[in-house]
Amino acid sequence: MDNIALVAITKHGVDLVRTLRNSMPKADMFYMKKFERGDEREKNIQLFEGSIRLLLPDMFKRYDGIIMVISLGAVVRMIAPILKDKKTDPAVVVIDDKGEFVISVLSGHIGGANDLTREVASYIGATPVITTASDVQKTIPVDIFGREFGWKVEDYANVTPVSAAVVNEEPVLILQESGEKTWWKHDRPLPKQMKVVQSYEEALDIEYNASLVITHRILSQEEEDKLLANGVLYRPKSVYLGIGCNRGTSVDEIKQVIEETLKEQEISIQAVKAIATIDLKKDEEGLIEACSDYGWDFIYYTPEQLNAAPIKNPSETVYKFTGAYGVSEPAALIAAGVDEPLLEKKKSGNVTISIAVKK
Repeated sequence: MDNIALVAITKHGVDLVRTLRNSMPKADMFYMKKFERGDEREKNIQLFEGSIRLLLPDMFKRYDGIIMVISLGAVVRMIAPILKDKKTDPAVVVIDDKGEFVISVLSGHIGGANDLTREVASYIGATPVITTASDVQKTIPVDIFGREFGWKVEDYANVTPVSAAVVNEEPVLILQESGEKTWWKHDRPLPKQMKVVQSYEEALDIEYNASLVITHRILSQEEEDKLLANGVLYRPKSVYLGIGCNRGTSVDEIKQVIEETLKEQEISIQAVKAIATIDLKKDEEGLIEACSDYGWDFIYYTPEQLNAAPIKNPSETVYKFTGAYGVSEPAALIAAGVDEPLLEKKKSGNVTISIAVKK
């Protein structure tokens, strides 16, 4: 996290934030004018008079994290009127005036305050104070599960009750059909009340109070009713689209084919990671624009790289024009790092699309 404000209102607090900025050079610093030392303009330090309370509403809009050397009670009173929700509020961290404790106050998980607390504590040799149950118990943080891999929560409605089930050590089902498997980060075994399965059929034999579902698939109504009554659905970025197209194909046509094909294959568009193609198409405006619109990566390979992929139906015609025996299918396979596509190839108008899922 780079977009951070450091704030102090006491003499010792100023010493602390000035020291801390050595480890966080991109952070903006604010302290009271009466502690001016003469080098503030040179170091781009912002001075203020009056109460910091007046600056906080603007800081909440501008910064991802706010670190304050102010008493915890004062900070709680000052920020209370401007809180919105945990998905938009910045991380707020408090340091005591002697620099002995760094306390995660607001947006510990989604906002990153817990991680910021640990980071700041390591810089100044302080004790991090974190009270989030899942962190203390070293278990799954439901609201940010898989975030380091780019997983997205599809609906936050059940995050609170599912989190309660996790920290209260109730039976929890974890159904994972795709996405990274290295999500357990703690130095202890997965708790015995958590059961991991790889298919809906396996889940039918298990009793549980809450569920975590990690999949690229669009669930059937039956699956939703069974799994998500008290469950949270995560979308891992595990789907790769191999695409070939005629030169000059419009972004609208490309996007239409993508969305129709994903719907036909019952795949969530939120699970798509990238479009992959041949390097001859690296400047294809429609593909570039589609990736930009969706926020996806754009990957391309040389004909030699594509020809190394195991495809079922190599094409002499495609080879004649591109030097590769296929474009969409091998591009998808290479990008996903698998040998079998979910969708080998579908041609629609000017677009050919293949789909591969990284396991």
